[in-house]
Amino acid sequence: MLDDPTKRALDAPALDVLFESARTHSNWRSGDIDEATLRRLYDLLKMAPTSANCQPGRFLFVRSRAAKEKLAPCLMEGNRDKTMAAPVTVIVCYDLEFYQKLPALFPHADAKSWFEGKDDFARETAFRNGTLQGAYLIMAARALGLDCGPMSGFDNAKVDEAFLDGTTWRSNFLVNLGYGDPGKLFPRAPRPAFDDMCQVV
Repeated sequence: MLDDPTKRALDAPALDVLFESARTHSNWRSGDIDEATLRRLYDLLKMAPTSANCQPGRFLFVRSRAAKEKLAPCLMEGNRDKTMAAPVTVIVCYDLEFYQKLPALFPHADAKSWFEGKDDFARETAFRNGTLQGAYLIMAARALGLDCGPMSGFDNAKVDEAFLDGTTWRSNFLVNLGYGDPGKLFPRAPRPAFDDMCQVV
């Protein structure tokens, strides 16, 4: 007999942590994030779905002072201070040659051949699914008690040159991770109603 799916639904406090009270943070309280937590974070996000289990997301955890100093010139001025203050900044990337790992990740078919030599299709797939994995990272971080500050205010080309030169990785967006200061949050911006944004057909 199949499990009752309603019994697997998260309770109200869990939904509150993940969605309803979760905010984008720009100010950080003291508190480091150790490597074990970052590894646990990845172990959670990798379980979420990607197309044919292609797993194109790549994650560069910028944690050291030297690495932060290298990142600073790539940031828009308004994003510099909050990023330098965050315990960790994740450069969420995607791998243009993700398909090289498909024989192990999707052994049910010759999925590598779907992408090899088809650069536009591979890039589109990598970007879409890598973006999904970046969103999964945010949810996994919240589930582990971390706060997030995702952002796109930076120069992708500079980040790629500074951190990804000579690789097939490309930067997508950034996520600051840490323990946010709730006393410095702005009031939550409005969210649109279901009827304004959705249709059921």
